[in-house]
Amino acid sequence: MQIRRLQPDDIDTLLSIRDGIFDNPVHPEQARAFLGSDLHHLFVGFDGGEAVAFASATVILHPDKPPSLFINEVGTHEEHRRKGHARAVVQALIDHGRRIGCQGIWLATELDNDPARGLYQRLGAEEFTFVGYSWDDALQG
Repeated sequence: MQIRRLQPDDIDTLLSIRDGIFDNPVHPEQARAFLGSDLHHLFVGFDGGEAVAFASATVILHPDKPPSLFINEVGTHEEHRRKGHARAVVQALIDHGRRIGCQGIWLATELDNDPARGLYQRLGAEEFTFVGYSWDDALQG
């Protein structure tokens, strides 16, 4: 599998990814804005030229702390799961976050998402519990 960080000039690549890797269809305007921002990062794993997995993240800036990296989302086409693709793109994203100076990398997943929890534990993440809140359907797919 080849892993690439998509850049602004990769918009056509992002728009051509078939359904099933992201929760929803890719919106061209959102995709351009995401790829065009220095604070957003998207790594995609390709197998035989086809996108099979991705991981995206956002750099979070604070006035009193070094930047941290929040992993927004991880996805793998159903027929490519359990082959190490998600692990590879998440590791590439973590390595990238460290290279760009992020001090602290974190994400959240649902308590009943055992495959994701196992993946993050295998990558050396420390599991912790916190209470989350949302407004305006922020956590809807």
